[in-house]
Amino acid sequence: MKRILSTIILAAISIAASAQSSIHTKAAGLQAAAEAVAADPALSEAVISFCARTGDGKTLVDIDADNMLMPASNMKLISTGAALHVLGSDYRFKTSIAHDGTISNGVLHGNIYIVGGADPTLGSKDSIAVSLEKTFGQWEKLIRDAGIRRIEGRIIGDGRAFEGMPEHPSWLWSDIGTYYGAGATGLMFYENVQSFMASPGAKVGDPVNISPSYPQAPWMEFRYDCETGKAGTGDQLYMYASDLAPIAEIRGTFGVDRAKKRVDCSNKFPEYTCASYFADYLKGHGITSEGPADFRLCHAQKEPAGALKTLGSTSSPSLKRIAFETNHASNNLFAETLFRTIGLSRKGSACYDSTYVAVNDVLKGLNIKVSTGIQIADGSGLSRQNYVSSDFICSFLQAMMSSPCFEDFVATLPSPGSHGTLAGNMKNSPAEMKARIKVKSGSMNGVRCYSGYIIPTEGCKEDTIIFSLMVNNCTAPTWKTRSLLDKIMTALAEAN
Repeated sequence: MKRILSTIILAAISIAASAQSSIHTKAAGLQAAAEAVAADPALSEAVISFCARTGDGKTLVDIDADNMLMPASNMKLISTGAALHVLGSDYRFKTSIAHDGTISNGVLHGNIYIVGGADPTLGSKDSIAVSLEKTFGQWEKLIRDAGIRRIEGRIIGDGRAFEGMPEHPSWLWSDIGTYYGAGATGLMFYENVQSFMASPGAKVGDPVNISPSYPQAPWMEFRYDCETGKAGTGDQLYMYASDLAPIAEIRGTFGVDRAKKRVDCSNKFPEYTCASYFADYLKGHGITSEGPADFRLCHAQKEPAGALKTLGSTSSPSLKRIAFETNHASNNLFAETLFRTIGLSRKGSACYDSTYVAVNDVLKGLNIKVSTGIQIADGSGLSRQNYVSSDFICSFLQAMMSSPCFEDFVATLPSPGSHGTLAGNMKNSPAEMKARIKVKSGSMNGVRCYSGYIIPTEGCKEDTIIFSLMVNNCTAPTWKTRSLLDKIMTALAEAN
């Protein structure tokens, strides 16, 4: 019996030793592959941070993994993962309809409030959003069910759920007028975007033909200081605006060889826009009012939110659906909303300062050390004041594997070769291999990052490979940097 037990123990030791030897061999090969990429002349002036490890924490690649670099949209991994972990996959944003004043004989002697709950999909063109017609119909029903047939007051867009500036103060001036630089607000509409139709003039130097399309904003003064550019110069139009005044100016050039197209910019008054469209909807359905107003700007009595009488509410799609769109489409507005909602839910405030504290608390709750490896500015990665190491991102991704929402989190991540920012990655790789890679890309001028998971073909969760590949200060063409980082992802997938 002792001899049999000894044989079993020796066999177990032999298997463990063989597995350990296999891991060391695998790691050596992967480290060498990563070092070959890091030594490529295209990255000679770049700063890099590469890290890869197994699901149970064994290091496979470490090249300056402690370097803190700008992650660009890799920040969305932290925003979506932390939001899913703390709020739950089925969390939904609510928008409420409320009123002040009194109701008598079918007349509301007061105002209707659209009390935003930071639903980023309200009025959105995204396929996951509830149609605006349906939402407005639900709001109208709430008003009619309260016995209201006429409103002697205004329709007020109330965005108090998110206090503070809509945009992070460090965002570039040229970014905050674009669709991807639209800040998150307590009441959003059409993803806080203002669309224009633009076409070139007849010749270089002519004014660009440009006009607002949707949503209509007759209270805005749009100025145009843009001209037709040379062939091949593309769309270089940028809008400059703030929420301090209803004035915006579009500057730049639009190539003479460009076809007519829609140009999306940011809308600094989404609360007023939502109120305006709903007031028009009600009027078209026989309920008149004194028109729209913005809670921030109107002269109506500013009742505390708790003093209003709530008639009911509507809900957004589930958080896991929103997080999916956030990572697949790299939607900055959605990411900022999830990020700041963590602050609102944990600290009672969605301002950035409170959100930093709340997000750090979530990370600590996941047993992640936050004293080194990360400096958070925003939730989308648009700020150039975000700094994260590849080691930290891998630690976060590893910690998420123990979260109850891990499967939902992985499902939010696209694969190479899919639509959007990953469409050009790993084009010649087998479809089966690409499907096993779940990765978020991040890019801005001089920045290219890929972080995520490689799901094993077989085996347990611990065999999952976690990786983060970050490149900053890179002057090489995007296609070249992408192909180099594809080599590392391919090597990791082949080893798994």
